[in-house]
Amino acid sequence: MNTWPGKEAIVVKGWLKAHQWLLLRRLSQLTIMGLFLLGPLVGVWWLKGNLSASMVLDTVPLADPLAVLQSLFSGHLPEWTALAGAAIVAGFYTLAGGRVFCSWVCPVNMITDAAASLRRKLGIRTSHKLSRKARLWLLGTVLLTPVATGMIAWEWINPVSQLSRGLLFGMGTGWFLVMAVFLLDLLVTRHGWCGHLCPLGAFYAQLGRISPLRVSATRRQQCDDCMDCYAVCPEAQILPPALKGEAKGIGPELIATDCTRCGRCIDVCARDVFEFRTRFSRQAEKH
Repeated sequence: MNTWPGKEAIVVKGWLKAHQWLLLRRLSQLTIMGLFLLGPLVGVWWLKGNLSASMVLDTVPLADPLAVLQSLFSGHLPEWTALAGAAIVAGFYTLAGGRVFCSWVCPVNMITDAAASLRRKLGIRTSHKLSRKARLWLLGTVLLTPVATGMIAWEWINPVSQLSRGLLFGMGTGWFLVMAVFLLDLLVTRHGWCGHLCPLGAFYAQLGRISPLRVSATRRQQCDDCMDCYAVCPEAQILPPALKGEAKGIGPELIATDCTRCGRCIDVCARDVFEFRTRFSRQAEKH
């Protein structure tokens, strides 16, 4: 695996072009967390709350649909603002692609990306394998636990919730969860948390099944098998069908449910194989 993926892309396209989607994602993640911090730090309450539940300009409610579902399954009817907020968020990610949350919003993504980068630089190789279906089993457990116990137990140990709240109100023991995720990805298995275990990512993947936004290997004939996209993709198992499936009539779109729309494959490809597009543009070409 290339320890410096995108090196050729930097030469061909320039550093900025070879990092444009990564920089935009970091800007998005930091801006969202910054908006949450404005209130506690300087008294500017454009965005109140956290990633589980928030209010934009004291008017528009936003809520994590998975957290609201857990509340419903526990037998507690959330307030109408939480229901409305969950509907708004669910509608957005249905259109944008559910796992856009994972790469453009979730603060844990910065932790796992750092672990993946360090893992490549240190040349760490481990044989531990986790099934990607494990996240679906965990999602089922997260939803069934409130039914059995009447408690929303997952939110007490959810690294995403712990990190987003911790940045606002102090981490405390949340640091242990964040460090555990980092060490899992660094020492145990590549993309262990986001790619194999996170039930929130699994939930958003199902939510975004019909999203029109796709990453497509539109110019896959130009691929020179440099493997840089495999090195950076958190869901590398979706790349072979898109890149090599033309003879079987497969692709060129990446599998919508697993793709996080992070754009890193676009960044690191010196041959401009990948691009963002919609399913409608593909249908228009067929006609």
